[in-house]
Amino acid sequence: MKKCTIIMNPESGKKKKIKTYEEFYDILRKYGYDTEIILTKAKGDAERIIQSLDNDVDLVVSGGGDGTLNEIVTGNMKRQKKLIIAPLPLGSTNDVGTMYGLNKSVYENLEILLQGKAKKVDICYINDNPFVYVACLGDYIDMAYNTPRSLKKKYGKVAYLLYGLSKFRLKINNYNIKYKINNEEFFGTYSFIFISNSSRIAGQPDVYYDVKLDDNRFEVALANVKNYRELSRLLVLISTVDVKNIPNVTYYQTNHFEIDFLSPLKSSWCIDGEEYKTESTHFEFRVEQGMKMLIPEKSINKLFEE
Repeated sequence: MKKCTIIMNPESGKKKKIKTYEEFYDILRKYGYDTEIILTKAKGDAERIIQSLDNDVDLVVSGGGDGTLNEIVTGNMKRQKKLIIAPLPLGSTNDVGTMYGLNKSVYENLEILLQGKAKKVDICYINDNPFVYVACLGDYIDMAYNTPRSLKKKYGKVAYLLYGLSKFRLKINNYNIKYKINNEEFFGTYSFIFISNSSRIAGQPDVYYDVKLDDNRFEVALANVKNYRELSRLLVLISTVDVKNIPNVTYYQTNHFEIDFLSPLKSSWCIDGEEYKTESTHFEFRVEQGMKMLIPEKSINKLFEE
């Protein structure tokens, strides 16, 4: 039989609803897999676990949220032989799983993935750190990683809104930056910076209408808003218009992007929903196609060029 390892985060939102693992074993056995389930115990465990797996493992299932998937992809990219990853969403937001066309049923999603195809996907980097779908910076971005876990377990997605309201203020911080793209340098002042390879960000679908996961490119959006009123307008526009067509948003599609902040950062970057702590003021973004993900059959034409 083929070999499958499920790396599961027991703190993920939907994990508490799983009473037994028998159905996981049964489903994977039906598709020809002998399965091992390994639970993470602390941050960074998923990355270490996948690095320690034998090369004869045919499939690794990421059972958790976007942060767990980030750890697994990070560890996989450090391996000499990359393993095939299946993203099984168990978190409270699950932007990646939703973009792939998965739903709220854990076991149905597992079957959908197993019936899909392994496709090479672009993996983005911020300096030397991989990320799956987004690296972003700006006010309220910390909701993704600072919202208390107790709130997320109790209220789900609403917890992020509750935390955001507790941090509400009228003034929006901004950043003076120098950036380089296509061998040209630019200067500007921006309040929000998004580097992404996803059509869905922070629970918002169709942020971009034509994202491809195998085109060796990522999307860059630099937004300049000065106050809460302008931020509210921006959020409304994002829900109705392709970001590249929104006023006060500078948009690029590229495979290499560099930013220098002309003053210290006022907050941390958020990478795939987790905090990225650094004292650096220089960031280089690149992309490489180094691993395969299991993708539902119904989403391949929409998300891939080939």
